[in-house]
Amino acid sequence: MTLGELVRAYLGHYTILCYLALTAASIGAWLWSPAPLLQTVATILLVVLCYPLVWYALHRWVLHCHWMFKVPALAGLWKRIHYDHHQDPNHLEVLFGALYTTLPTLLLVSALPGWVIGGTGGAAAGFATGLLATCFYEFFHCIQHLAYKPRIRWLAVIKQRHMEHHFHDEAGNFGITNFLWDRLFGTLYTRSERPAKSATMFNLGYTNDVATRYPTVARLSGGVAKGHPRRRS
Repeated sequence: MTLGELVRAYLGHYTILCYLALTAASIGAWLWSPAPLLQTVATILLVVLCYPLVWYALHRWVLHCHWMFKVPALAGLWKRIHYDHHQDPNHLEVLFGALYTTLPTLLLVSALPGWVIGGTGGAAAGFATGLLATCFYEFFHCIQHLAYKPRIRWLAVIKQRHMEHHFHDEAGNFGITNFLWDRLFGTLYTRSERPAKSATMFNLGYTNDVATRYPTVARLSGGVAKGHPRRRS
């Protein structure tokens, strides 16, 4: 895959188009009711600086949780937001986050702090910043999962760490654009540091035994898939 093909696949997905449209609308809302410059800049900086930590926390303690599939009302949500992605990590349709989960989250973690700092204009600035940060993260996510070979060394290293998260041990390397918080929380690793492969990297701990007790995800998935996605019959 060339860089152009990667960009076309990325920009052709409806979630990215939605994020960009909402970004334009948020900028328009700020122009209609702007927050003072200081509050606007403070909001943008806060969202930019906190976004990697928010992503790390959500990825580690929500997307990789072992409680959502136990609640029938949340099992389908957990299946869509991350289980499906780990079942088939390179499947484009579940590579991007679902809008019904990402947009409420962005309103909470970017628009709400912006509103506290600068009212309506601050909320618009915060939401626009969160949307653009999400687009940035999703582009990196495409680099990591689609058949594109980065020529820049640090991009190649980030891709390798993320591939280890999916194909070696899911209990680490939770970052997407950087691994600062993995380093600080002790979850950054290389394959040589963890010689043994995880038995749950594709099912996130949702095994046949677990499915017997909590069957919703298995029912929605047509069973519990086993092994490497490319080697399944």
